[in-house]
Amino acid sequence: MSPSTPVSALTIAGSDSGGGAGIQADLKAFAAHRVHGLSAITALTAQHTRGVTAVHVPPLEFLRAQIDACFDDFDIHAVKLGMLANAEVIHLVADALEQRRPPQIVIDPVMVATSGAKLLEDSALRAMRERLLPLATLLTPNTPEAELLLGRSINNADDAEDAAAALLDMGAGAVLLKGGHLLEGSRVIDRYFDGVSREEFSHVRLPVDAHGTGCTLASAIAAQLCCGLSLANACEAAIDYVARGLQGGYHPGRSEVMVLDHFGAARPA
Repeated sequence: MSPSTPVSALTIAGSDSGGGAGIQADLKAFAAHRVHGLSAITALTAQHTRGVTAVHVPPLEFLRAQIDACFDDFDIHAVKLGMLANAEVIHLVADALEQRRPPQIVIDPVMVATSGAKLLEDSALRAMRERLLPLATLLTPNTPEAELLLGRSINNADDAEDAAAALLDMGAGAVLLKGGHLLEGSRVIDRYFDGVSREEFSHVRLPVDAHGTGCTLASAIAAQLCCGLSLANACEAAIDYVARGLQGGYHPGRSEVMVLDHFGAARPA
């Protein structure tokens, strides 16, 4: 690899035809961090800012072919996982990652829709707990996703602290529990725990309905890891990136849902 060649990161996730989330958001975040973005598509969605109208899951053999093609030709420094539609997809991805052993794996456990609807069947939830969590360098659940993984409610700051530790006990190398769904006054508090150190990252809560923030955060963390930051510092830098993107966000569709401004987010104040 020449000095001018950027490092590579791979997103294994669903495609958002509306361009605000999924692999589209991941690749924008990779590019903004000057990381070469690769993708393996786990699901095709017909989607816009008002919702999802159809989902197609490609054959498992094709998903594995995408993953193998990326690993066979590129030096992959980090993998980001997003939407994995069912237990079969989760097992295939876990098999591939166990064989390929990338240095960093950031898992955004996409399990709950913005409406609050559960997206994963129980068999897929079990597969995620048993196969993927032990592979995670970092797990980045929001509060409803953490509640599903743990089977218990998270209602306050003490619950969130306990939940981060419990998720670590389930096998993840570190946890960034996102605070957007937990009402703690005028600020959003994201909690990081790696078994040794605890960090809290706080930002002003913005009065917006945004799309793709979880995808963007996890992919920005993966990109920062590719650039050599420590795990906690990568989380902090990625949270700042998303906050800047929200401040400059825009409404590309006919709804009030906003997407992040990746170009503005790439220019720190």
